[in-house]
Amino acid sequence: MRRTCLALVVIGLPFAGGVVHAQTYDPSYPVCMQIYGPVGYFDCRYGSLAQCRYLAVGRSASCVVNPYFAQAKPPRRSKHR
Repeated sequence: MRRTCLALVVIGLPFAGGVVHAQTYDPSYPVCMQIYGPVGYFDCRYGSLAQCRYLAVGRSASCVVNPYFAQAKPPRRSKHR
């Protein structure tokens, strides 16, 4: 009985991991630079498209608006009577 349980655990270990994806966009900044190449990635640490484009000159990259940027919303006005 112990051997059977141990065998099932050993066989099941490779399948227990699952696939993990890293977060692509950092929600702290409004603009990301997409770097192309063998290992392409997004670098989200730019405050504006102009800043990103300036730093992308000469690189195999483009600048995109971050769709996950967490914009600060103005506080709601409460109605006082």
